[in-house]
Amino acid sequence: MSRLTGTCLVIPVMRLDKFVCKSTELAKIEAIAQIRSGCVVVNDEVVVDESTQVHENNSIQLNGVLLKARDFRYLLIHKPENTICSNIDELYPSIFNNLNIDRVSELHVAGRLDVDTTGLVLITDDGRWSFDIIRPSQRCEKVYRVGLSRPIAEDVAYKFHQGVQLQGESNLTLPAEVEIINRNEVLLTLTEGKYHQVKRMFAAVGNRVVSLHRERIGDISLDVGLGEWRYLTMDEVTSVIREKPQKTG
Repeated sequence: MSRLTGTCLVIPVMRLDKFVCKSTELAKIEAIAQIRSGCVVVNDEVVVDESTQVHENNSIQLNGVLLKARDFRYLLIHKPENTICSNIDELYPSIFNNLNIDRVSELHVAGRLDVDTTGLVLITDDGRWSFDIIRPSQRCEKVYRVGLSRPIAEDVAYKFHQGVQLQGESNLTLPAEVEIINRNEVLLTLTEGKYHQVKRMFAAVGNRVVSLHRERIGDISLDVGLGEWRYLTMDEVTSVIREKPQKTG
C-alpha cells in the first residue's frame, strides 16, 4: 500500500527479509535462509543480503515466484491500566492479547505508554509510519488527561510553554500546552515523547501525577471502549505523515 504525503506518493521501503515475510508465510529465520541461499531475485539480480532495502514497486521473486507484500496494517487500541505495550506478556499482560487478528507478532506499538497509563495506543507493521509519529521533528501532538496530587500552580502553563529542565536532560523540553480542566486535572499537549515525560515535567514543578490517560495523537482521537480496538481509516493514516508546512521568517 503506497502512502500519500502532501501531494507526493511515498513508496514504503523495508528490509528484504521483512518483505519476504510479508509476502509469504515464512518466519523471519526461514526468509533469511532463503535469501542467503540465493533463492531471492530483486530486479533480475540475485540478492543474498537480507538487510537490503526494497520497496513494493521492485520486482522480487522467490524461487521464480513473483512476490507481493501484504498491505500494512494500522490500528488503534484503548489501553487498560496494568497492561504493557510489548508484544509478549511480562510481569503484566500485553495489550496485544486484545487483538484477535492474524500475524500479531508482525505488529509493534507507535509510541508506548507506561503500565499504569491508559488511553490511545497506535499499532502497526509499518516502521516508517511509526517513526513519523515518534520523531520530535515531526511535531506530532499527543494529548494527555493528567490527574494531579495537588492543585496546579498558576505559573505551570507558562513554564511548560517555555520548556522545563528535566533531571538528567541537557535540553529543555519542547513547548507544551496546558488546558486546565479543574484545579487537579489538566489536558497536556506534547510534541515529543521523552521517558516518563509527563510525570517528570510535573515533578519538575513540584507536583505529582496520580492518573494519566492519552486521548489523542495528531488528528487521531480515542473513540473505542476500554480494551477495544479498531482499524484506522485511510484519512487517519495519512494525517500523521503529512508534510508539515515550512516555517518562514
